[in-house]
Amino acid sequence: QILYLKPPWTLANLLKCYKKHWMAVFGYVVPRSLLSTIECLYKHLCTGKPVDSSIVRILLQESKKLLHAFSSRSDYNGVLPQAYAEVNKLYQTLTEVRGALVGSDSEQDLSEDITVLSENAVCEKMEAMTPNLQNSEEKKLQPSSHVAQENRYQEIWSVLEGAWNTINLYSIEIFQKLDPNTVTVTAKSSFEEAFLGLQKLLAAVNDIREGIRR
Repeated sequence: QILYLKPPWTLANLLKCYKKHWMAVFGYVVPRSLLSTIECLYKHLCTGKPVDSSIVRILLQESKKLLHAFSSRSDYNGVLPQAYAEVNKLYQTLTEVRGALVGSDSEQDLSEDITVLSENAVCEKMEAMTPNLQNSEEKKLQPSSHVAQENRYQEIWSVLEGAWNTINLYSIEIFQKLDPNTVTVTAKSSFEEAFLGLQKLLAAVNDIREGIRR
């Protein structure tokens, strides 16, 4: 009901939704540290940046890590195990080819061969999920410490934004239920749900305060 981007999604849209709703939704399902995995996938798959063999290897590892984390929640009607198997197959193939080409004449030859392999495999296995990469102007790389700080700011902002949105939603719900003119038979259940939600929110806000204090 409350979503950053509506379906149907491209891979880029999905990763944007992950980032937007990470603290409020996905961070409660999988470890919040996996936000760095989402950032990595988006950076290399959705910004038009060139991808070499080492990056392909990292992207496959990060994808496996993300799929494995979500497997603790559900197999998603068998889709998740199938996706994991395909990604793992690509990873194994890449590893075998890298090993076979270690003795090649130059690292450039290796990168070109691996890139062609990975592109063909991705086209065959993930064509329906692959977004159209759009050309974008290359930005100067920022120092890693500055990038990490910016990511931290975004994480904090996302938490506070999620808390604010939740407060607004529950406040509207409660005030509507307190209005005698709008009370219905189902008001008790909805009111209790809103009240319990506020209790959880209160605990979360206290955690945020403690974190800021530290």
